[in-house]
Amino acid sequence: MTKGTARTFEEIVIIFNPNSTGDAPKLAEELQSKLTGLLPYAAEIRLKPTDHAGHAVELARTAASNGRDVLIVSVSGDGGYNEVVNGVMQSGNPDAVCAVMAAGNANDHRRTTGTQPLEDAIAGGAVRRIDLLRIKKGQSPDGPAEYAHSYIGFGLTPVVAIDLEKGSKGALKEMFSVIRTFSQFKPFEIRQKDGKRRKFDSLVFANIAQMAKYATLSEADDKASDGLFEVIIFPHRSKLRVLLTALKSATQGLGDQPSVSSYEFTTLKPIPYQIDGEVNSVEANTRVTIECAPAALATLG
Repeated sequence: MTKGTARTFEEIVIIFNPNSTGDAPKLAEELQSKLTGLLPYAAEIRLKPTDHAGHAVELARTAASNGRDVLIVSVSGDGGYNEVVNGVMQSGNPDAVCAVMAAGNANDHRRTTGTQPLEDAIAGGAVRRIDLLRIKKGQSPDGPAEYAHSYIGFGLTPVVAIDLEKGSKGALKEMFSVIRTFSQFKPFEIRQKDGKRRKFDSLVFANIAQMAKYATLSEADDKASDGLFEVIIFPHRSKLRVLLTALKSATQGLGDQPSVSSYEFTTLKPIPYQIDGEVNSVEANTRVTIECAPAALATLG
């Protein structure tokens, strides 16, 4: 990660989901209170609750567009922070700073990249820049893009996520849901850049060393700002071998994975994918390009 530069903020916008199943509203209010007492300068600290899906994108875009010295904090899981990051990127303001306070179901990004308590980092103004993943769908290099702060996954990962969204969040039922999905899962086929068609069980592009609370992808500490991302490939194999690989990731870790700055393929059928915990899809016969956006996001914490 690049060396931090002390920053002060005229405005701090704290975005959260008031209907979160976790404790996001309480955490957002506590952060506002702590910052009021900690900051060595005057700043406007505003709470911004969301009221519909995608609203965090709008709130973050508006906040980042309003001024240079602005910090946007997402009190959320990985999906909520993804919306905030995309809103800031859409604003076109490279000086806007993002941060995340973990709340909700999971926040792999905060868990793997956090360096100190968020309120202390904000008071100290230790801003650094990290890479993002950028996914483009279609032939045009100037077409719309989505950004990911942590990972983009095709195959088994998003299929399991879709199934979990349909069911209960209880631990026992989640386990049975994953087992059921795994038993019914079928591989997907794509055409790679060399023109060859290949089948995969899973294809994950990762900007962090760990994901899903347990899977260790790399032993390196600086994966979020090295100008590269890791490609974790599960070629199509028997279900037993896929299961054994998943168990290895949960116990020993997968070890270092290939690092690249871009990866391109063409879909043959519609394929779902998971981007920082949120599920999306790409149509058949579509060129998909995953790129590293080096030092694209200013952040702290």
